[in-house]
Parts: sequence; C-alpha cells; structure tokens
Amino acid sequence: MTFDRQTLVIPDETKFDEHTILAKGDVIIGDRCLLQFGIKTDGRIFVGEHVIVDGDLETTNDIRADIFSRIGGNVKSGGNVYLGEKVKLGGKLSLKGDLDVADSVEMNEGFEAKGWINIRSPIPVVIYLFIYLTQLLKMGHSEEIERLLEEMEENDGDTIPISEIFLFIPNNSIIGIQKSRVDCNLRVGRKSCIIGNYDVKGNIFIGDDSVIHGTLKSTEDVFCGKNIRIQGNIDTDGDVRVDENTHIAGNISGGKIYLSKIASVDGTLFAKNGISFVTPVDSGTEEKVRRFESNADILDEVDEMLE
Repeated sequence: MTFDRQTLVIPDETKFDEHTILAKGDVIIGDRCLLQFGIKTDGRIFVGEHVIVDGDLETTNDIRADIFSRIGGNVKSGGNVYLGEKVKLGGKLSLKGDLDVADSVEMNEGFEAKGWINIRSPIPVVIYLFIYLTQLLKMGHSEEIERLLEEMEENDGDTIPISEIFLFIPNNSIIGIQKSRVDCNLRVGRKSCIIGNYDVKGNIFIGDDSVIHGTLKSTEDVFCGKNIRIQGNIDTDGDVRVDENTHIAGNISGGKIYLSKIASVDGTLFAKNGISFVTPVDSGTEEKVRRFESNADILDEVDEMLE
C-alpha cells in the first residue's frame, strides 16, 4: 500500500490515552514534527529529522530515529534500533536486536542491548553522492551519471511504500494533548478514539464508530461517518456532512451542512449556503468515502438528489 505525504493518517482502532498513542502497524513521523504523546505499536517506528517526541517509544519491531531528533521518554524495541547523529534520549534504551548508533548520541539513562552494537560516524549521503559523481565525471562515465540521476528522480515521488496498516504524521505537524496543527488533510479510521483539538488545512474524514474528544477546524470539507461522537465543535470554510447516528456535542459552522435526519447536534448550526437533511437511504456512505479519498467533491451527488 502507498500513501501521499499530504494526509495525516490515523488507522482503524487507534486509541489516544493521556500520554500514549496506541496504534497498529507501522508508525511514520515526518521531519520537524512535535508529538506530545508517546507511541506504542506492534509495527516499525520511523522518526524523521529534528522531531520532538515527549513520551516513550515502544514496539515489538524495529525503531529508527533520524538526526537531531529528541525522545523525551524511554525507547523499547523487540527488534533492531538505529539512532542518527545527535539524537537525544531522555530515558533508557532497551532492545532485543542490534543497535546501530551514530556520532554524538545522548542517552540519559543508558541502554541495554542483547545483539550487536555498532557505533559509527557515517559520511552524509549527499556528500557521498557528490564525491561519487565527481569521480565518475573524471573517468568520463556520463552514461552512469545519467542513470543515477534518473533513479534519484524516480525515488523522489509523492508516494512512499509502507505496510498495509500505518499511522503517518506529515512534516511540520504538531500533535498535542490540547491543540494539534496539520498543514494537510486528516483521515481518522474506524473505531478510533482521538484526544485534542485539530486545526487542519485541508479535508477531514472521520471513520465510523470513532470518538473525537475535541474540536475540528478545517479550511475545506468535513465528512463524519456513522455512529461518531465529537465532544466539541466543527468549524470549516468548506461543506460539512454528518451521517446517521452521529452526535455532535458542540456547534457546526460551514458553507453548506448536510445533516442526517437521525443525527443529533447539541449546539447551533450556521451554514452560509443552507442546510439539507438527508435520509439514511440517501447517504451512500461508501461512495462518498471513495470520492473523498480521490479528492472528488463528495457532495455533488447529494445536490442532484435534492434538486
């Protein structure tokens, strides 16, 4: 499965507790992110460059933390661990596999490893490629240089191969206990429980049977599936769709609001372009989800049925 870098993806059955995100599958944290939670999962954990994680990292699989990142708590791995240059660990590192550690790594409470330990100071990849290409130029191997540049261009696409189930936090995101900010879309899977207020510059999709303990603010459309509980407001510049048996504890503000007749809202409704009440038979949830994920207008079909 592949994913684009422009969507914060929270997979099915993800649970936020007071200090930790309980996830399934791989967890990928992009560069320059701030995460005020720890992570516990059964998949791999990838931490990008200049990332701050306030809590613990725990997995039965591998962990990789890139350069200049800081982990505030303990790091526990059932596999191998790679720590890039100048990574800082506020707690203890314990792992069952091999430890690969770069230069100037700090561990405040030490480490315990059962496998091999490799301490090194590698040449940065960019410098290595520069030296290699320089030597090829001197030797007159222009065809080899062209091939390498083509491969680098192909690998610089918009998608990243990863496991079928994953949690992905895009670059420059803030995932906080009180407030979160995301410069792209947000997708929450089914049967998840999320804590925090989310300010999203993009679309928001909330899967069926999920609970959001906070307010959702978006610059584009908001889609709420079935049997959802949102303990806050929905505020968007786009349109809002609330499906059947969903309960909104606060207010809804948006362009146009499509509200199921068997949904409930405790607060007020403010819609610049009006409110439409949709019966369950008109919902067509699966088709709306498919069109949402393909960046299509998920509300066109409802407009046609109500005309």
